[in-house]
Amino acid sequence: MSHQSPALARLVTGRRTAWLVAVVPLLLAILAIGFVPEGEHDAKATDTLPQGADSTLAVQLAEQLPEDEGQVALVLWTTDGELTKADEAALTKQAAALADGQQGPPPSISDDRSAALAVVPITSTSNTDNIDRITELREQLRADVPDGLDVQVTGPAAIQADIGQVFDGADLRLLMATAAVVAVLLIITYRSPVLWLVPLTVVGVADRFAAIAATNVLEWTGLAWDESTVGILSVLVFGAGTDYALLLISRYRDELKTTDSRHAAMAHALARTTEAVCSSAITVVLGLLTLLLSAIPTTRGLGVACAVGIVIAATFALVVLPAALVLFGRWVFWPRVPHVGDTVLVDSNSIWHRVGEAVSHRPRTFVVATLVGLAVLATGTLSIRTGLDPAEQFLQEPEAITAAARLAESFPAGTTDPVQVLTKSNPEQVLAAVEKVDGATSARITSQGDGVAGIDVVPDAEPGSAAAEAVVADVRTAVADFDDTHVGGGDAEAIDERTSASDDRLLILPIILLLVLGGLVLLLRSLLAPVLLVATVVATYAAAMGASWWLFQGVFGFEAMDSGVPLLAFLFLVALGVDYNIFLVTRAREEAAGHGTRTGMLRALTATGGVITSAGVLLAAVFAVLGVLPLVVLAQLGAIIFVGVLLDTLVVRTVLVPALAMTLGDTFWWPRKV
Repeated sequence: MSHQSPALARLVTGRRTAWLVAVVPLLLAILAIGFVPEGEHDAKATDTLPQGADSTLAVQLAEQLPEDEGQVALVLWTTDGELTKADEAALTKQAAALADGQQGPPPSISDDRSAALAVVPITSTSNTDNIDRITELREQLRADVPDGLDVQVTGPAAIQADIGQVFDGADLRLLMATAAVVAVLLIITYRSPVLWLVPLTVVGVADRFAAIAATNVLEWTGLAWDESTVGILSVLVFGAGTDYALLLISRYRDELKTTDSRHAAMAHALARTTEAVCSSAITVVLGLLTLLLSAIPTTRGLGVACAVGIVIAATFALVVLPAALVLFGRWVFWPRVPHVGDTVLVDSNSIWHRVGEAVSHRPRTFVVATLVGLAVLATGTLSIRTGLDPAEQFLQEPEAITAAARLAESFPAGTTDPVQVLTKSNPEQVLAAVEKVDGATSARITSQGDGVAGIDVVPDAEPGSAAAEAVVADVRTAVADFDDTHVGGGDAEAIDERTSASDDRLLILPIILLLVLGGLVLLLRSLLAPVLLVATVVATYAAAMGASWWLFQGVFGFEAMDSGVPLLAFLFLVALGVDYNIFLVTRAREEAAGHGTRTGMLRALTATGGVITSAGVLLAAVFAVLGVLPLVVLAQLGAIIFVGVLLDTLVVRTVLVPALAMTLGDTFWWPRKV
């Protein structure tokens, strides 16, 4: 049986050209991985803050101080009893040796004399440098701590260092964990000791090449990124790239059952697969690029980096992978080698065919039942609270957080993260205004020069609490009439980040939906089907958010969701979730041309059910790998996408979409005629 295939498909799969198409891109990518370093970025304090926000402007003013001390660390000495005069003398001597030899004031002693506190400026040129300095400070303190005392380091610099250490070696851990998950699932899917090696190798090379290409693009364009960018990029490239590979290989295996030549079989499989993969990739890339509208610099960088990664993943899946596969004979599928005359998927009596038969008998019942189920899960969104406190950012509590909790037992709770007022107005007048704020235990001018002054206001409330945020609001009200005066600090930044995240969602979410809808309209050349498909994906997102929130509260004990998670989860779930609908509906459109909508959808579900389920389970598992990092924001993002992709794969694509198509019949494609 012969097929007419596009010239590009014949070039990729030809007997004389396949080895060039497979080997040359792989060699070039490997050379780039070996000799081209990842892009470099000098992290700025404002990279993760909303552009133009009050707290961001405060940080920018702080950088204008003539002796910008950067962030500070708080050294806390504690004892089970009371500090003696000898202890005080020893701590005063030890404190004098800190902060690069710059002698500061003696440590403050708590009223109960169980703790002493010293403020140490930390001047660092990068996040890595900050980690090194905090590590050195901790080692120095522990080496010289007086007998009977414990010492810990907290404060903004220490918290940032502990966050940074989460990512020490993270790229390697994520890569190994992701590759292991993909390998196991590919082996289970193909039940072959050989076949899984081909897609895993191709996608693995694409992943490493994407990291280099994406970070260099970010460097060239001047976009910011942080430690999590490459990790999320890697998970996305592995997940999407392997999904594309599963779709291609499934179609290739089917073609081998009707075609003698493996080259002709792959050419036809590639021609049939390219439209779905390209439509999927373009949808995801456009969705990712909407993040350029975010107020957060690192979010903009993440969008561009992941868009570059998707382009590379799709290119390797549609060019390198098919060429590499045809270099091997049919034996690569051993022990389940496909032969001409074997039953093709669309004619098989698989579990997906039986599910489709059940849906076809009572499609309206399945539509109502699945919608009710999704709606019940979505009710969890009504109680979601966003905004993580510093103490809630880690799955495993680091020293900076435990020390902050202990410090609050002996000193005002806000000491670890005071409200920071930066002003170009008269500092004495600004100080007098903030001293009147209820809930502020103390306020003092900490530095000034070149027309800029910094004032620290210590609230009598635990950082991250509603009371602490109320103090921030009152301080902002108190200084509102002063020119060039801005309020920063951890609580102020958290308030601004929540506001910015809400604004980002209101702006970006509708654009993502319009882009996805427009892409589906162009692909399917219809109106009703795209609207229904987008609606099902939105329903999946709402259900995943609600179900995940119940898991976060009931199982993991999270009291809040990170402010940026809803937007990223929406982007990944809508952009990636619509992939499976594209894979299903493009096949349904193909089958409907000869069999009608109802039978065509049943045949499409029978043919694609296994591969799409495998792809969905794999993508869900890959995003769950983000949980290997002890940072709550990544664990939450991974969990939501895990739940959402499984819902989309096992419920929405398997039941709801086929039921809608079977209920509406040919009207599903309106205004197009089947």
